[in-house]
Amino acid sequence: MGLLFEKLDVYQRALDFSENIETLCENIPRGKFHLIDQVRRASLSISLNIAEGTGRWHRKDKKQFYLIARGSAYECIPILDLLRRKKLIDEQIFTDLKNEVETMAKMLTKLVQSMDK
Repeated sequence: MGLLFEKLDVYQRALDFSENIETLCENIPRGKFHLIDQVRRASLSISLNIAEGTGRWHRKDKKQFYLIARGSAYECIPILDLLRRKKLIDEQIFTDLKNEVETMAKMLTKLVQSMDK
């Protein structure tokens, strides 16, 4: 791990989250492709925006990408909720993934707030 963003705990958590989403989606029927595609893209967007933000030169740009990563994390919740409502994932999986989103969102909020110091 040589690059700055790779050392961030929130980045590592985002990668783990995206990997968990990929595994979860393997078990969802193909007829729900629109939901699967959207949650995969949203989960991947978290780590991608952390990386891109870290690579930006100006503080304002960095902050904006971290905010986008936070938004992508929250975007996952309604999709996961729909999957739960349609009985494609169980309550415990939904709760665990939602808790992880909330943890990452808090970490990203602190990262954004650190840009103002």
